[in-house]
Amino acid sequence: MNDMTGSDADAHARLAALEAGTTGAEALAFFDSLPPVSVEAMIGAWRGRDLHTGHPFDGLLPRFGWHGKRFESAEAVHPLVFERPDGTLYSVTPASAPFAALRDFPKIASRPRVPKIVRTVAPLTATTKPKARLRRIEHRGVLTAAMIYDALPIIDIFRRIDDDTVLGLMDMRGDKGAYMFVLTRE
Repeated sequence: MNDMTGSDADAHARLAALEAGTTGAEALAFFDSLPPVSVEAMIGAWRGRDLHTGHPFDGLLPRFGWHGKRFESAEAVHPLVFERPDGTLYSVTPASAPFAALRDFPKIASRPRVPKIVRTVAPLTATTKPKARLRRIEHRGVLTAAMIYDALPIIDIFRRIDDDTVLGLMDMRGDKGAYMFVLTRE
């Protein structure tokens, strides 16, 4: 991280404390305290990790090989970048992921064989085409960058921790919790 301001350092310290264990309400309070991020600032490749809040998706995507997201432009976004065992990256078609079923039946996803099955099948859904767009939207009273999936009722909203770190919140139709994640610029 380059030359963090005092507020950036404070945000990183708070993030570190939350990553040690938090609730959805505490994570949302932190999210709400962060400033917006511009669409332009999101352009680039980002590595992702969960912020565990007790949401059914906590730990799910990393177990399946999720690496992060890639924003080529406001019109060309790869929302789900995965990593093969050999370290190569590929984008998957999000519409093939059963997000609602995984949310509604989390015990299925926690079975030991499921990550291996997903890691085997996911490359079959690989794509070179972008599957989302970036826009500024108002969410929780703040106008900020958000990623809108092309074929799913999901919007990922971003708030700035520093120039190279953002906190994301997945807004999925029918979801009552707050799945949150951190993206770090690569």
